[in-house]
Amino acid sequence: MDKEELNYSYFMWICQLVDDKVITAGLSYRSLLSALHDTEFTYSLLMDENRAMDGVDLRYRFGHEQGLHAAIIASYLDDRPSSVLETIVALALRCEEDIMADYDIGNRVSEWFWNMIFNLKLHDMDDYRYDERYVKKRLDIFLNRSYKRNGDGGLFTVKNCNVDLRTVEIWYQMAYYLNSTQT
Repeated sequence: MDKEELNYSYFMWICQLVDDKVITAGLSYRSLLSALHDTEFTYSLLMDENRAMDGVDLRYRFGHEQGLHAAIIASYLDDRPSSVLETIVALALRCEEDIMADYDIGNRVSEWFWNMIFNLKLHDMDDYRYDERYVKKRLDIFLNRSYKRNGDGGLFTVKNCNVDLRTVEIWYQMAYYLNSTQT
């Protein structure tokens, strides 16, 4: 398998992690997912480096599940920083597996991911309605933390939030969000 084929397989693997709800609705979001995958995850708060590292670690999870040596992943996939797609999918996985796992409910990785896409205001960007300029604008708002103080326009919107989420690392934004949905 050459580099291009491995990159494609990896992208499709990521898509299958989050596509189950979309497939049942008969929609395709490949253009949006491609744009997220082509956009580097940048951050201004030092601790958000952890989210970027989770995105990079996703590559090695893929390699492990596919029976590929870490050296192959390092040379073929680990040649760029984490993308927005990798970062968000990795966060959805961490949310489900490390915090919210409930075997009675089942795997909700896709649900966590699409909740973040909804909060980013990108949920209408299926392949039929995809608007490249709009997606870039929404990603700029997210990456530059120019969303509202309650997180509206970022990954997590928290109603009646007493903290400016623009000043809080993404992990804690998620904690505020999860706490607000439990009450």
